[in-house]
Amino acid sequence: MNMAPEEMIAGPAGPERIQALRAELAARGLTGFIIPRADEHQGEYVPASAQRLAWLTGFTGSAGMAVVLADRAAIFVDGRYTLQVEHEVDKASFEIRHMVDQPMTRWLDEALNRGDRLGFDPWLHTADQAEALRLVCERTGAELVGCDTNPLDAVWRDRPPPPCRPVVAQPLAFAGRNSAEKRLALSDSLRAERLDGAVLSDPASVAWLLNIRGDDVAYVPLPLSFALVQADGTVDLFMEPAKTDDALVAHLGDGMRLMRPADFLPCLGRTRGRIRVDKSTVPAAVVQALRDSGASVDMGLDPCALAKACKNPVELAGSRAAHLRDGVAMVRFLAWLDGQDEMDEVQAAERLYAFRARGDRFRGLSFPTIAGAGPNGAIVHYRSSPATNRRLLPGQLFLLDSGAQYQDGTTDVTRTIAVGTPSAEQRTRFTLVLKGHIAIATAIFPEGTTGSQLDVLARQALWRHGLDYDHGTGHGVGSYLSVHEGPQRISKVGTGAVPLRAGMIVSNEPGYYKTGAYGIRIEALVAVEERPVPTGGERPLLGFETLTLVPIDRRLMDVALLDTTEQAWIDTYHARVYDDIAPLVEDDVRAWLQWATAPIC
Repeated sequence: MNMAPEEMIAGPAGPERIQALRAELAARGLTGFIIPRADEHQGEYVPASAQRLAWLTGFTGSAGMAVVLADRAAIFVDGRYTLQVEHEVDKASFEIRHMVDQPMTRWLDEALNRGDRLGFDPWLHTADQAEALRLVCERTGAELVGCDTNPLDAVWRDRPPPPCRPVVAQPLAFAGRNSAEKRLALSDSLRAERLDGAVLSDPASVAWLLNIRGDDVAYVPLPLSFALVQADGTVDLFMEPAKTDDALVAHLGDGMRLMRPADFLPCLGRTRGRIRVDKSTVPAAVVQALRDSGASVDMGLDPCALAKACKNPVELAGSRAAHLRDGVAMVRFLAWLDGQDEMDEVQAAERLYAFRARGDRFRGLSFPTIAGAGPNGAIVHYRSSPATNRRLLPGQLFLLDSGAQYQDGTTDVTRTIAVGTPSAEQRTRFTLVLKGHIAIATAIFPEGTTGSQLDVLARQALWRHGLDYDHGTGHGVGSYLSVHEGPQRISKVGTGAVPLRAGMIVSNEPGYYKTGAYGIRIEALVAVEERPVPTGGERPLLGFETLTLVPIDRRLMDVALLDTTEQAWIDTYHARVYDDIAPLVEDDVRAWLQWATAPIC
């Protein structure tokens, strides 16, 4: 798959670029402009052509936003990037703000004056975001102006062209259901909700519905595109024709109209009836176009989201096969790592990539590998660079969070590895995290249970010791699609309020992080499955099947803190890992695996 887009941004950011933007804004009669880290689809990863924030400011993190006014400018980032932004952004040009503690709306309340004209690109903001900006302008007496074309693009002289890589069919052998069946089911669901159609603004939904994959962004096999689905199941697909060939057109079949992206807005202008849009991803420009046409806009959940989340038997079988190959790569890597005396984060990540690349159907990483040694492991979304790269030193913990895209499945696994002899504190806290991991893995719960209701299970052992972690316990995962897929989650906040259903894949990843010292996370992917109802039971039950097949470091376990049921789970899991992986690896790796999966007591 293609490289990360921030790695393809050429040239230094600096005062010259912000001056050029200000001149363009003045020529358009604008006082200021907002630059989000976003593309038209609100995706986690965006192409090089949409890396406007990085080009203007130098900031390459995955979340942020800047505001440029005539005499002031600011960049807003979250807690993951407070150190990174200080190194990458010219503080003489931009005020640096925390987007939670010092939100952009508050800054605008202070910075805007009556009569100011604040510009924004309605393709890069959702309708909710645009409404929040409108309210700020209303309070300050300013005017919010939706720009027909992006003024930053007018001064970005060496802007890369939008991606136009070939789109390919995802074979039925991996998809499990053909596109015609999916479109028929979608038609039924739209009619059941008395909807006349839906706009699909998330390329992952387009890819799933039409059984296609692309290579337009890093880490996720997406063809950037929009689709308009009618209640009769017909689909208008808005995508550059250069991405297609005769084979793909034949694959798309009847009931499909392939149209150019330039046709999208005119088509929306002819759309009538009640149309569903996903409020979390749809651009404000799409909502406005539908309302201007006289359509009734229904803000809700992407109509493909739940169907995509509930994997069919073929997709589940593919995920199991992908995790088996991924387990082989991880075991080879861990066996190799245990024999190294000199190693650093970057070398470890590169070596793991090489082991994965040997596997069948490997298509690339599913996200940038997080390889954090010692204190770097305490940074939840850490990404090693030449400036931060650390050696793996005795007495440290090494947190390795990584995943891959295979044509039949997407993987994501975290293991915390002892380098040398761990301390008593490290072993205690690792074991508390492990108890939470086991609690999720062994949970049995009635249908209708949400991820937010399960989240406490992962935290209870830590809570008893006055400890916790600040991220969610689990996120949904796609089938050779995004490693972060909704709507399901395991989280203590409201985003985990979607009931779990059979076939969903979620991560199980409790953790603990001691700032400046070490980080611990134990992550496996699990599939929701039906469980038998005991005699006298009155509710259908669900549980989890663990898909990941990678040993958990026994050196970090304090067995005295584990009850007999937890000990039995570890030994049973490790026996399964050995039985499945051992026949597929070399003799020396098999010998290491036998040691790594030996009974803990």
